[in-house]
Amino acid sequence: MKECMSNQNISDSKGLPRRHNRLLLLVTLGLFVIGATVVWRYFRYARPVGEGPAGPSVPRELFESAWSDRQVVLLGLGDSVTQGLGASPGRTYFTRLVKNPADEFVDMQGINLSKVLPSLQSLNLSIAGTTSIECVDYQLPKLKPYGSDVFGIVVMTTGGNDVIHNYGRTPPREGAMFGAKADEIPEWVRNYDRRLDTIAARIRETLPGGCHIFIANIYDPTDGDGDIEHAGLPPWPDGLKVLTAYNEAIARFSDRHDDVSLIDMRSAFLGHGIHCTHFWHRTYCKSDPHYWYWDNLEDPNDRGYDAIRRLFLIEIARVVRPILSEGKPMNPQR
Repeated sequence: MKECMSNQNISDSKGLPRRHNRLLLLVTLGLFVIGATVVWRYFRYARPVGEGPAGPSVPRELFESAWSDRQVVLLGLGDSVTQGLGASPGRTYFTRLVKNPADEFVDMQGINLSKVLPSLQSLNLSIAGTTSIECVDYQLPKLKPYGSDVFGIVVMTTGGNDVIHNYGRTPPREGAMFGAKADEIPEWVRNYDRRLDTIAARIRETLPGGCHIFIANIYDPTDGDGDIEHAGLPPWPDGLKVLTAYNEAIARFSDRHDDVSLIDMRSAFLGHGIHCTHFWHRTYCKSDPHYWYWDNLEDPNDRGYDAIRRLFLIEIARVVRPILSEGKPMNPQR
């Protein structure tokens, strides 16, 4: 009897380490799976917005003295990006062009158009959700002629809604192309090209004293991958081709008019879309690996609007400052 009990104890003592090792292995595997899932979910879904300034530095020396005491109007046209949907109060790019918010970043304090254009007035006619078709039909008729003593700085974003609406809920059509195939869109792109010329012509009629138009191209929240389904929208195999066709039309519009400048918003926003945390991605921005888009994906957040304001200010200073301060010719046409 004692011998049997002794053998049983020996057997139990040998089994305990085995059971302990199996339990430890299971716990380790469980922790690994949990950790891998957490990491996967982070890189799949996390879109940290970060804090502080965003976008390029603006040369302060260009804004230290007045460019001109001439009457100048800052005119906004287009869609929700110029209207400022998704921005906190006082932080749209249009508002920030005119004046700095009370808690402005140190590097941008005193850098605005009111500082260098003391007779500046502003008018923003942009409307969220509008397409380029609606810009022509509903915004241009609201333009009233200014006097010949007024110079116009026109900022515009239009065409983005043409591309993304109606998110695949309706068959693709001009003005709501989501889901379209590349071979369906050539006529729509040509019409867009002509609408841009129509907008420019109407602006010039409105501002006989001269003007310059600054148009931003369309950004890509997929960071150049076209995997819009990872943002919760239906897959769109030809989405990048459609977006590229519209951005090429904007570039042609800028190239053929000397009084039009392109703001390359698309390039600036690469690395700040749905792949912003992916350190292996070709657009990864190590210095600012953060998301610049608002909750609806199609508009910027506050940091995105900060970046856009900087892009516009740099180009406006480059183009308009010499025109007003040095008397260079206005509205030259090729």
